[in-house]
Amino acid sequence: MGRIRLKIREMAAERGWSLKEVAERSGLPYSTVTTYAQRESMTMTDFTAIRKLALTFDVMIDDMVEILEE
Repeated sequence: MGRIRLKIREMAAERGWSLKEVAERSGLPYSTVTTYAQRESMTMTDFTAIRKLALTFDVMIDDMVEILEE
């Protein structure tokens, strides 16, 4: 099974946003945003959350996700 990492910290830093701001802008719980931002890798995640984050950052989902292994 593949592992991915979400580029939340990098994208927030590029915009000068805190993780709390990302949560507020995306409508996701702060705990979800921080959990995803802190994980070095994961095998499963909530697609709806990734979609909301991509919309918040105004990027494609592919730009949010780093594939670590397939």
